[in-house]
Order: sequence, then structure tokens, then C-alpha cells
Amino acid sequence: AVEGGSAGIATDGEYLYIPSEIKPNTLLKLDKQGNVVDEIHFEAPSGPTITWDGTHFWTGGGNVIQKWTPDGKLVGMIYAPAVETWDMAWGDGYLWTINRTCEEWNDAKVFQVEVLNDSIEPTPLTVTIDADQIGEPISPYLYGAFIEHQGRCIYDGIWAEMLQDRKFYYPVNYYFPWGEKKHKSPWRANEFDTVVMMDTEHSYVGEHTPRIDLDRQKPRGIVQEGLGLRQGEEYEGYVVLSGSGSISVEVSLVWGPGPEDRQTVTIDGLGDEYTRRPFHFTAGADTDDGRLEIIGRGEGAFYIGTASLMPADNINGMRADTIALLKGIGFTVYRWPGGLFVNDYDWRQAIGDRDLRPPRLNRAYWSEDVESNDFGLDEFMALCEEVGAEPYVVVSSSGPDDDIMAAEEVEYLNGSTDTPMGTLRAANGHPEPYNVRFWGIGNEMWFVPLEDYIEQHNRIAEAMWAVDPSIKLVAVGGVGFEGLPGDGDWAEGMLTYCADYMNLISEHIYGGSSPGLIEHADSIASIVRGLVEAHREYRERLESLQDKDIRLAFDEWNYSWEDRHEIYGEAGPRYYFKDALGIAQGLHEMFRNSDMVFMANIHPVNVHGQIKTTKTDAAIEATGLVLGLYRHHFGTLPVAVGSDTEPLDVVAAWNEEHSALTVAVVNPTEEEHTITLALEGAVLTDAGQMWVIAHSDPMVYNEPGQPPRVVIEEIPLDAVSNELNVPPLSISLYELPAR
Repeated sequence: AVEGGSAGIATDGEYLYIPSEIKPNTLLKLDKQGNVVDEIHFEAPSGPTITWDGTHFWTGGGNVIQKWTPDGKLVGMIYAPAVETWDMAWGDGYLWTINRTCEEWNDAKVFQVEVLNDSIEPTPLTVTIDADQIGEPISPYLYGAFIEHQGRCIYDGIWAEMLQDRKFYYPVNYYFPWGEKKHKSPWRANEFDTVVMMDTEHSYVGEHTPRIDLDRQKPRGIVQEGLGLRQGEEYEGYVVLSGSGSISVEVSLVWGPGPEDRQTVTIDGLGDEYTRRPFHFTAGADTDDGRLEIIGRGEGAFYIGTASLMPADNINGMRADTIALLKGIGFTVYRWPGGLFVNDYDWRQAIGDRDLRPPRLNRAYWSEDVESNDFGLDEFMALCEEVGAEPYVVVSSSGPDDDIMAAEEVEYLNGSTDTPMGTLRAANGHPEPYNVRFWGIGNEMWFVPLEDYIEQHNRIAEAMWAVDPSIKLVAVGGVGFEGLPGDGDWAEGMLTYCADYMNLISEHIYGGSSPGLIEHADSIASIVRGLVEAHREYRERLESLQDKDIRLAFDEWNYSWEDRHEIYGEAGPRYYFKDALGIAQGLHEMFRNSDMVFMANIHPVNVHGQIKTTKTDAAIEATGLVLGLYRHHFGTLPVAVGSDTEPLDVVAAWNEEHSALTVAVVNPTEEEHTITLALEGAVLTDAGQMWVIAHSDPMVYNEPGQPPRVVIEEIPLDAVSNELNVPPLSISLYELPAR
């Protein structure tokens, strides 16, 4: 036996070789009786798994596999076929490995590896950049966002409301919840013998309102638990009450078990009419299980129309921490409200007094959350104004009267106060038109036969343009989805028969996790290439497009959540540094096709989000750092990069002032590279600077409430040079003053 144990074992037929668990970079040589007869010291860190090929040892464990001489000298290296190497063997001239392929711990696969080149000498790379060959300007709308009413994107992500089901869609008539949690109220009675009646005759909003009868024997009311509170933070809110009899209502914010672990506001003087009663609290301790109590004392009955609780630092009802991170990334346009949500969305239910907007069940997604309608058109416009982005509104295209509803929505947002909907907007607090420019018609409508949908799309477009002919319309694309019988796919059918009724056409991109880092980093970019190629072919072939420039809007794009844990609610996976590499390469491919790709909207919060939130904290993922880095520092005038740069991905662009070249490099390998720039049409004039996002662990991630492990580092360059050092596992952006 070996002291400390071992993770791997190999044999040359005469001796056993075991990596030591207690002596770093040491290989123990044992005879067949188990006695240690020698120690081999590797000259560099090695992994815990090991095999012997007849002349050399191979070790692994991370994302590289190393080749060693019998005396411990490193003579070769290859990249592992997937993220982590759990075990290895050599046989029939091949290296056989067991690797973890994604983020799960139970999805290992066996790989047969043919070793073609294990040289550890870096291959010199020369990158030719023709600065005179300038492409179509990169659209600022490639840095767009897409928010939808799914999971914790808006509610619990952007919107600051802390109470769930604040308008009592579900009855509050039990003490112990049972059955499916997603179909139960988050409120409970304060005592097991408290009866909460759901009154339909005196309802404040929706179908019913809680009524609590009092008999002076016990204080009775309702409670919501699970609130996230932070010591010293202030919280504000209100409750809408009515009542009869001799009653006082106590509203308490509670952060602990003791009688001193609460603040209470007492409300007297209830009458038959509902009135809003405000309250303000300061939490006395940190907790993720705080609660709000609404308790009545006295004799009579009282009704709770609705309640609200938000952090006092909310910005027009939005979370201050989330808004700060959104501003930091700098998204240029926000698409809303869906997503599948738009197919069953009536925008008219989500305007006016928020407390009086009826709640409903959101059946667009499998979690079937309660939709409070608190975040509607005017709130969306307030968000766009706050973060300095353009709005992009999607209208429903699944119903027979959607043309009427869409036209009225255009009039509400863009019409003057001389129009009926403009008058309504003014009554809701915004006399000036919002002048929304981008509008989408429908979302992923592939479940409808295309022959029916063509007429529906064109009819809605005509109705919207009749109200405001200046708006830009985005149609539902779909390369590869079923189109007209015997007449191409969905996208081709839309471009053939709806080209006169659109300005842009959308496609959606969701990359999958791939075993190797290089393949994973290229996952999204490869989809971009395929979609652009398909649409270029349509342009060449379809007569309907000969006099038109209908460009692509990638209305949704990211790595899919479907092969990952939903840590941050429905469709809310964790994203890793390896995903940041892929987001960068996806952007690179869009830059290369700037003549075709006009817009790209990525989810910003929780749902496929670049920002993740908990009840009390928010953090930016590594993928979000990439978007912010390119948004603020990459150029706008792409130039030709003519060399084969694999395994690196290189793009370049002049800045808007034509005073500096920006060069972005994605290195998905664990090897440092030096690249030499062969510049044509430009001369470097100063040292410049670089920004780098790098980490040795491709599976590292940032997490709310914890110090960030992935950051952007800004580094001044020492001298004017055509040589750029590219760190391993990195996204590097160089700004090089030039003329």
C-alpha cells in the first residue's frame, strides 16, 4: 500500500507506477510485492491519472495530457479531448481516456485518441491585417439584450418587488402547503386556526381578495416567509386595506425568532373603501428567511387588497444592483416581452395603476409562475431610459385580432395625444410619445403552418405601418424549420412571400456544450456561420430579395441551459469561463459578417443570463464581462484578417476616430502564444494597452455574494511592437494607436 493513496496506476510489465498523493509531482515505483523501490520526480506539475505507452509515461487530470520520459522530463503535451481527464490507458497505438464532458459529474465518456503531434514547442503565428480593407461598420445593435417574463429574468432579477403573488392570484386558505409548490400561494395564515376567506364580492384586484374575521380572541392575519434581508438596509412598501369594526392592523418585518427581531407599523382607522397604507423598515440582521406579517387585532373583518415590499434604494421599482451591472455592460437595445410569453400576452392588462392590473397564470413556460403584470409597457420604457438603451417591442402574432392589438400598441407608444391610445398613455403619466423604432412580429411561430402564417404576418405588418410607417419590423425566421410543402424551409418562405413586410429577419442561436475547449469555444460561432451562409444563399437566389437589404437579427443567442443545472430558476444555468471564450468567438463571427448581421440580443439576467441574482446580491458572469469589454473597447470598422490563426481566433477593427487598431484574440488553449502582426495599410504609432479576461480553470465562475474570480485586467503595453503576447485560456483585446 502507498501512504496517502493514489488516483492512478500504470505498469511497464515489471514495476507498478503510482502518482503520490502526498508528494507533489512525484511518481512512486513499486515492485510487485508493493514495496517502493524508487521515486521519479517530474520537472513540472503533473496530473493524477497515468498510463505507460512502452517508452513514455502519460499523465492527465485537467485539460492537458503530458508525456514524460522515464526519468521525469516533460517531452510532449496534447489537449485533452474534453474538460477533465479521469483515467487513461494505452492500447493498440492509441491513448484511451475517460473525460467529463460538460458540467455534470455523471456524464463521462470514453475517447479514443490518436496522437498526431505532441510537441511542446509553441507554433509561431503571423497574423496578416489589411487595414485598408475595411468592411461594413459593425452595428452597435450587436450588443443587444433580450428580457422576457420567464423564470427570474424580470421578477426576482430586474424588478425589485420582494413579495410573491402580491395580488393573491392563489387562495390563502391553508396553513401547511401541500401538493405541487408551483400551484400554491406563498402566503399562509399566521395560525393553524386562522381562516382566510377569499372574498369575490369585495375584490380589490383579480377574482378575489383575502378577508380575515376577528373576534378579539387572537390576532389573525397572513404571513409571507423566505424574504432576503440585509442588516442596516432599508425597505419600503405599502398594504392596501379596508375593514369594518374596531380593528387595528400590524404590519411587521421580521428577521429572527426573538421579540426584538422585528419592526412593526400599526394601522388604524380602516373603512369600507380600500386605502393604501405605507410603511418603512430597517432590517436588524442578515437573513434569507425574513418574513412580512399582516396581522389584525380587535373585532370585525378586514380585507387585504394587495401589498408591496421593495428595497428602499429601488430605481423606479427596479433593483439598484442589477441596474448598475446592466449599465456597466452597456447593452444598446432591449427586446421585450418575449419569447414565447408574447404569444399569450395582452399588453393592455399591464398599463395604468400597477395595483389594479389583474394577475394571471403565465402558461408560456413550464414553471407556470404567477404573472403580476407589474412590469408592463411603461415600466419597460422606464428601464430602457434608465440604462440608456433603445426599446425593441415584440407583438403577438398568434391570435385572429392581433393586428388590431398590435396597431393599438404602436399608437400607445408612438402616437400623439390626439389619438385614443396616445391619450391613454398621457393619462398613465407619459404625454410625450416614446417613439419606439424596432418592433418584432411574433416569436418562434414554427408551430403554425407557414401557409397560414404568411398572411397573418403581412396583415399585422400592414396594420402597424398604417399607424407609424417609420418603424422597423423584424419577422420570424427559421433556417431549417419546416416551410411550405416542397418549397424550402421557413426562412425561405418568409423571405419569398413577406419580404415587402419586414426590415429584418430573426434567427435564434443556442450553442451546446462540446467536449473539448476548442470545440466548445466554436459552438456558437459555427451556428452563426451556418445561418449567415444560408441567408447569403437566399439573397443570391430569391427574386424577392434582389432589391432589398434584409439583414439578420439574432434575437436570442447564448449557450443553452438544457444540458446544465437550473441554479438560478427556470432556464437559469451557471455560465463558466469556457462559455466566455465561446461568447467572444460568437461576436467575432458576427463582426466578420457585419454586412449581414445587424442585431444580436442576448439574455442579460438569470434566464440564460449574463448577470445572476439572489434575493440580496447580484454578480456579472464571465460571459457578461466579455460583452462589456467588446462593447466599450472594440472598434467599429472591421478590417481584413487574412491568416489562418488556429487555434486562436483573431479579429481586428479601426476605432471610430480611425486613430487606433483594436485586435481581439481568443485563446481556447492552455498554451501561451506570441503572434506577429503583419500590418498592411497601417503603422503603429504608440505602445497602446490591452484588456484581458483569463483564468487557468475553464470551469471557474462568478457568483452573487462572493468575490469575483473572473475579472477584466487592464494592462499598459510597454513599447510599440508588432508582437503580441497572448495568455493561455484568455480573451485579449489590444488597442494599438496607429495611422
